[in-house]
Amino acid sequence: MNRIDEIAQQRNDGHWNLVRFRSKVYDAAQAVEEATFADGTLSRKTKELIAVGIAIQSNSEPCIQNHVERAAEQGALFEEVLEAIEVGIEMGGALARESARFAFLVLDRMYSREILKI
Repeated sequence: MNRIDEIAQQRNDGHWNLVRFRSKVYDAAQAVEEATFADGTLSRKTKELIAVGIAIQSNSEPCIQNHVERAAEQGALFEEVLEAIEVGIEMGGALARESARFAFLVLDRMYSREILKI
């Protein structure tokens, strides 16, 4: 299992354990997440792209993996995700560059065909 899959598995395992243990706080946080990422004035895709930049800036590999993949699933183009990563780099400085290197591993996985065209 590669690093990206391990992170996704850990996120899923943690999620199901918190659901199984009936964490009221976790349930409330899930409700906030659902409301936050619902289509509104901003599309869900746009919100996921914003989250990619924030995840880069905050140096959170699980968030990077989650939001890059979710942006792709919402129809974000490779170039759109790349620009969101670049915004995160600018906002986060040197630490964000390290996060961006990991984000590119996820990006490569989600957009391998597009990358081959470059």
